[in-house]
Order: sequence, then C-alpha cells, then structure tokens
Amino acid sequence: MGMVDVGEKPKVLRVATAKGEIFLKPSTIDAIRQGGIKKGDPICCAEIAGVLASKKTWELLPHCHQIPLDSVSLSFELKEDKIVVSCTAKAHWSTGVEMEALIGVSIALNTIWDMVKYLEKDSDGQYPHTSISNIVVLSKEKGANFES
Repeated sequence: MGMVDVGEKPKVLRVATAKGEIFLKPSTIDAIRQGGIKKGDPICCAEIAGVLASKKTWELLPHCHQIPLDSVSLSFELKEDKIVVSCTAKAHWSTGVEMEALIGVSIALNTIWDMVKYLEKDSDGQYPHTSISNIVVLSKEKGANFES
C-alpha cells in the first residue's frame, strides 16, 4: 500500500475551503468580544494555530503528501451562541489541499475551546453547552497547469 504516487500528475492550482463551528454559551461569546479571556485573544490564537496545523497536515495524516502551500487563510464569524470558522488552503501542486483546510479548521476550533473552557465548564467540570460540529469541505477546485 503506502502513499499514492502523484509524481506523474501535473502541478495545477488547487484550492479548498472547509468550515466548522463551535457552540459556546452566549456569555462566553460576549467575553471573547470584550477581550475578557484569561489566556488572551482566542480568535488570534486560533488563526495562528490553524495556519500552523495546515502546514503540518502531512505529519498528522499518514497518507497525506507534504504539500508546499501557497497560502492558508482563516476567517471567524462570531454569532450569539457559536463561532463559525472557515479555512482556505491554496497550492500549486499535484494533489488536493482539502485535508489541509479540514485540519486548519479543526485545530482552530479546538484552540478556541481550550482558551475558553474555564468559562464553559459546569459545576461538575463538564461541557453541556460546548460542542464542535459541522466540519465540512465547502469547496474544492483544481485549475490550469502550473508552469514552474
């Protein structure tokens, strides 16, 4: 078995966007908006974590190729009881970048949870209002041949 051989495939522009959401208590969302999180700004940290994770996807998923990413960008939408995170990965390469986008979203969401968990715990130390869900690939595109 092993990795799929993509050596003969042409290098083309590849772009993938994934999204997911973390449900939080409205009071936690308010604390984020007001800059009141003890560990710092969860959005800023989640953006950095998502970019770093995307770049290391090949180290986390055994059959993923090491892809030289052109860019990774994350966006965050704060709603009343959740934060929606999107991650777009782009590369001129011979295989797709959807795993990089999915890993970026996943780690960004987990970073937010880690930074606000002290506000989300109930008296038993559980998280009845907190969940990460709806992680999906929104789009995957493949463009023209890349001239190196």
